[in-house]
Amino acid sequence: MKRLGPAFWGVLILVVAQLIAFGVVSRENAFLTENHIYIAPQPPDVISVWPTPTPPPPAGETSAPAVGSLGPIIIYFGVVVVLLGIILFVVPLSALRLVLRIVFAFLFSWGVFIILVFWLPAIPSLVVAVGMGAAWFLVPRVWLHNLAMILVMVSVGAVFGRLISPWTAMILVLVLAVYDFLAVRFGYMLWMTKKLSQSVTVPAFVIPKGAYEWTGNLRESAFTDIVDTDPLERKYSILGGGDVGFPLLLTVSVYFSYGLGGGVFVAAMTLVGLVAAYWIQATFLKGKPMPALPPIAATSLIALLVLRFF
Repeated sequence: MKRLGPAFWGVLILVVAQLIAFGVVSRENAFLTENHIYIAPQPPDVISVWPTPTPPPPAGETSAPAVGSLGPIIIYFGVVVVLLGIILFVVPLSALRLVLRIVFAFLFSWGVFIILVFWLPAIPSLVVAVGMGAAWFLVPRVWLHNLAMILVMVSVGAVFGRLISPWTAMILVLVLAVYDFLAVRFGYMLWMTKKLSQSVTVPAFVIPKGAYEWTGNLRESAFTDIVDTDPLERKYSILGGGDVGFPLLLTVSVYFSYGLGGGVFVAAMTLVGLVAAYWIQATFLKGKPMPALPPIAATSLIALLVLRFF
């Protein structure tokens, strides 16, 4: 049963994130209308490789940033990954620890703020968001870290999924799935995880083996030494933030193009992909690192093809 624990919690995390995302996007169009923010329509079947001129917004409305093209997103992601790797390699971790924790606290606050501001005024939303980031910064409990990660991934999906077409999002997920496979295969992902876990700023969900460890502190050695610990003796396992965030981005994009039914179908297929990843890891890899995004991308592609042709 202990071996089934991480798979159960990983799938549950994705389900909770999807449910919150559907709640958020159901309010998104009303929020944009109330605040006079215009987003140019994204045809479902279009793959936008590079930004093109968008039509002017209606009178009295402000146009949202045009960030829905594949090229700039991939370039931005690649630059961030390379720069982060260089920084972690060159700069001593002791000098980075505080900076990274501040950055993560800010990102967690941003995620909470984006979700709350759809329903609450800006000031109360900001107060709660800052409180969440400060709580994580001061006492990074496992449950609080995972909750903050869920809210950040939902916010990323809700914001950027609204600005990108489904097939552009699908190609992005496929490209990142290739990166995920190569990064795990050649050890780059494991190296980054080791470095970041030692600073308590790993951009991933932390899944404990025992229920009592959900209240554990991420500063304890059981987490900071997670990569160097034998897989059978680890108290925690990791589910990458991108394994939840990028499927959410695709689901949100499909929701705005194909409706609730299409979004739910794609969300269900991403769950199938995550279950497949855990099955492959347990059956063939015996607990060794497994890139979850490739099977998620495969099942998502099947879902999108079904929506497109059937």
